[in-house]
Amino acid sequence: MSSPINGEKSTVEKRISWWLEARFGMFIHWGLYAIPARGEWVMYCERIPKDEYALLAQKFNPKKFDADKWVALAKQAGAKYMVLTTRHHDGFCLWDSSVSDFTSVKTAAKRDFVAEYVEACRKAGMRIGFYYSLLDWRWPAYWDGPEKNPEGWKEFRNYVHAQVRELMTNYGKIDILWYDGAWPHSPEAWGSEQLNAMVRSLQPEIIINNRSGLPEDFDTPEQRIERSLRPWEACMTIDDLWWGYHPGDPNLKSPMQLVRSLVKCVSGNGNFLLNVGPKADGTIPPEQAARMRAIGRWLRRNGESIYGAGAAPFQQPHLGQVTMKGSKVYVHVMFWPGREMCVAGIKNRVLKTYMLASGKKLLFEQKEDRLFIRGLPLRAPDPIDTVVVLEIEGEPEVAPPSFWK
Repeated sequence: MSSPINGEKSTVEKRISWWLEARFGMFIHWGLYAIPARGEWVMYCERIPKDEYALLAQKFNPKKFDADKWVALAKQAGAKYMVLTTRHHDGFCLWDSSVSDFTSVKTAAKRDFVAEYVEACRKAGMRIGFYYSLLDWRWPAYWDGPEKNPEGWKEFRNYVHAQVRELMTNYGKIDILWYDGAWPHSPEAWGSEQLNAMVRSLQPEIIINNRSGLPEDFDTPEQRIERSLRPWEACMTIDDLWWGYHPGDPNLKSPMQLVRSLVKCVSGNGNFLLNVGPKADGTIPPEQAARMRAIGRWLRRNGESIYGAGAAPFQQPHLGQVTMKGSKVYVHVMFWPGREMCVAGIKNRVLKTYMLASGKKLLFEQKEDRLFIRGLPLRAPDPIDTVVVLEIEGEPEVAPPSFWK
């Protein structure tokens, strides 16, 4: 994507501004792979022949699927947007694709789950994201590539473009297109520039990730948190590894780990997209749902430090993470210091300090580039993350270190 000129830049900024404000979204990986329940890569990892794998479509009839409950959970978690796998690498579509018979509408379920998801999101005021995998393991042309099989590749690419057009045409306004699976082929092979131009002609306000091989609007580091000058979003599983339902991995991340991951993302100017993997019957496992609700409880007390917030110029690794919004600095105290804490490096004059969750005012003393906050409780009020607010004069600035004076 070429560097935007001034007019285009303002359009990009306007398009992505809601997403930068949102900071937290819920990812959903769900499809045929929920039946064997050994993760979303089961077809590939176990080398299941495509005809054998296709038999799962005749068993995929999730009677307990309720999109309203999915969206309600996302809202309880404090997520501001959702992203659903409309089609993963196995090629099974959760909508009525005109270019494939391998869909939830043309097999046992006889339901357009994408349509139900969109309707539930729209009804609840939830921003709507579509995940779409460019690759499809069932197509020989994907494995051959355009050099070895140019005619087959052309047919395969036309199928991919047609499906993206359907998703961008049939469901009203869509907020996010989340590509995956471009490897190992080039953006030129996929026709990514033409594909995304078509998407933007149909959905002018949509934001697109970088996984078609082009930079587009935001980057998507997977299972890791990093800092970038570009908008970015860390996507993470709720367990060790699996995106799709896999009860064999009992090591779900704790609410503390998940909240702290969210905070770390925001303190680096990033978003956090946390995945759940529903079961084959369409329900989200209760242990996963419980963790999402725990994040929501923390956000109801401390969301001001997350939504619309970003990186502060001075970080405090001895305490935890720091976010900011306007002239407010939010110190996320994850390593509780006891009765007194020191925040270092603030150039601005501090006007007030208080606990975000309770509003309780705190005593403080500012000595050059060191701020001492006293009279704290001996133990952390919130063991996950206690947020202390600093109201300051002006936008936060860093003072040069003075410890060698």
